[in-house]
Amino acid sequence: WWFQGLIFTGIWVIGHECGHGAFSDHKIVNDILGFVTHTFLWTPYFSWKISHHRHHSNHASMERDEVYVPKTREDLGIPEAHVATEIDYDEILGDTPIYTLYMLIRQQVLAFPAYLLFNVSGQKNYPKWTNHFDPNSILFTKAQRNAVIMSNIGIAAMVWGVSYSCSTYGVADTIKYYAFPWLLVSHWFIMITYLHHTDPTLPHYRGKEWNFQRGAAATCDRDFLGWQGRFFLHDVAHYHVIHHFFPKMPFYHGPEATQHLKAFIGDHYAYSDKHAFKALWESYNKCQFVENEGDVLFYRDRKGQAVRRPADQYRVPSTKAQ
Repeated sequence: WWFQGLIFTGIWVIGHECGHGAFSDHKIVNDILGFVTHTFLWTPYFSWKISHHRHHSNHASMERDEVYVPKTREDLGIPEAHVATEIDYDEILGDTPIYTLYMLIRQQVLAFPAYLLFNVSGQKNYPKWTNHFDPNSILFTKAQRNAVIMSNIGIAAMVWGVSYSCSTYGVADTIKYYAFPWLLVSHWFIMITYLHHTDPTLPHYRGKEWNFQRGAAATCDRDFLGWQGRFFLHDVAHYHVIHHFFPKMPFYHGPEATQHLKAFIGDHYAYSDKHAFKALWESYNKCQFVENEGDVLFYRDRKGQAVRRPADQYRVPSTKAQ
């Protein structure tokens, strides 16, 4: 299951490349291969492609990003920093390690289907029931309606395909050879993207302080699973920052292009060689919320503390990092 899950995730990554137009110079080749590979792994290709492009265009913008949008102090019902006490933080964010682990596992397994179906971790100013399957959703324009319907037809075909597999080969074998590896795809995909976009050292922006370059740099390259991540996942985790700057660049140019990017942006390039599972646990605990005010924001932890703070000219007096 471990290797089958990695191989399936690698197939999903090829579909992701197609969605960006990075696999082939021909749009029809990208869309056919992307549609097949993503549909096979329960991803509505065209629908997700549309919202994913918007994510790339607006990454790290509190108002316009599509996914991994941080919760604010107000969203969680935490009092303002100058009046909040340790008890306030403990009552709202304080969990036992066992329960925290349970919630983390739940996130890793269910977050991607929850995002597609219910807009979980997406823009909170979207209407209730926003999802990737409604052609009339706020996520899509009228011109994109047929593409969404096509994605839905593909998912319906998968429902039939899995039903046929269950009746032909048996439910147990279908679960063993397809369902469990697919759950690992969901896990690996969420773990990779969560760690790319969620770290206490990465900023988010509001209003005029956001621009494309700042948003693209607010991601983190990770040494993810060593050689297995490089081979099976096509280096998607190792070279994500360059992908945000140049999303149409094929993944195999990532190593060389990253060296040039690092030389150009210097200290603004973010990289972590921390063990992926250790980084996941730390980010999950340290990245709880951001402040209600301010245009440059960093995550705060379960005690309301941040590991980084904005430069003095961007700080709001009542929300200074402790």
